[in-house]
Amino acid sequence: MQILITTSALARPKVFQFTPWSLVLTGLALIIPLMILSLILYHAVVLKAAHERWPIISEAVRFVERQELAQRDRFMRENLDAMAEKVGEMQARLMRLEAVSERVAGMAGMKPDEIKAIEVPAAAASGAAGGASAAAGGPLVSLRDAGPATTSAEILSALTEQVGQLHALGERQADVLTLIESHLFEKRLDALLMPSTQPVDGPIGSGFGFRSDPFTGRPALHTGLDFPADPGTAIVAAAGGVVLSAGPHPQYGLLVELDHGNGLVTRYAHTSRMLVKQGDLVKRGQRIAEVGNTGRSTGPHLHFEVLVDGVQQNPTRFLQSAGGSTAAKVSR
Repeated sequence: MQILITTSALARPKVFQFTPWSLVLTGLALIIPLMILSLILYHAVVLKAAHERWPIISEAVRFVERQELAQRDRFMRENLDAMAEKVGEMQARLMRLEAVSERVAGMAGMKPDEIKAIEVPAAAASGAAGGASAAAGGPLVSLRDAGPATTSAEILSALTEQVGQLHALGERQADVLTLIESHLFEKRLDALLMPSTQPVDGPIGSGFGFRSDPFTGRPALHTGLDFPADPGTAIVAAAGGVVLSAGPHPQYGLLVELDHGNGLVTRYAHTSRMLVKQGDLVKRGQRIAEVGNTGRSTGPHLHFEVLVDGVQQNPTRFLQSAGGSTAAKVSR
């Protein structure tokens, strides 16, 4: 591009030749200073107007500030609304978990008072009296529609308080589940220590109660159950426990006694061979002796007794408590 500049009709014109790049650079050299100058003037005027409270400029500044604040508040309310929905879901899940815990506790044989005895932590008691399962209801009002009277800070404070309450109630629920687990463990332990496994696989020859003594023919109390079996037949522990004694006895012959705790003891008499010694730990179904004919006996059999606090009980009641599990079933 060429530009001709003349001062008069007879004067020789001056020729300026521009390339596209030189035009661009020239334009930028003119525009950029003008833009900088405009920005400086704009900020100077706006700052002066805001400082001196010019009506029009001040109103425009306040309008822009209100728009920015409203946009920030909408954004915060949307996020808080999403948080509130999550908190509501957590609360609903906690309530369902508490209901399941109560049902499991009932199935475990626990009383409602045992669950209620676990106190709600103080952080939750003030805002959630009665626990997470307290009745609640009402229309759903989104935080977006909570109205201008409710500030985002107030909503955030309320959500923070609810989260703290849920945390405290969650800790209480953990304590409840721990209590249920402990109770179930105790019941399981009691079941393991209950002599409910038949010590010899076979029919009962003589039951518990009064009968004619096989030696004297006179009425006498039979303090256990007799299981006729071939010599050498395996005798298993009716439940887990500790070997209280294992040795000869003038009446019972070779006798094994097991202590199952809580005053519960089982006796295995007239054995031909003892496979355990005093102090040994035995498991349910473990072989502890073999059938024999030692002591005051008329033939090979096992005399089985159950004692509670030193008093002989009817072993049939204990064997029937587990549905009649037999030694053959356990020893396999």
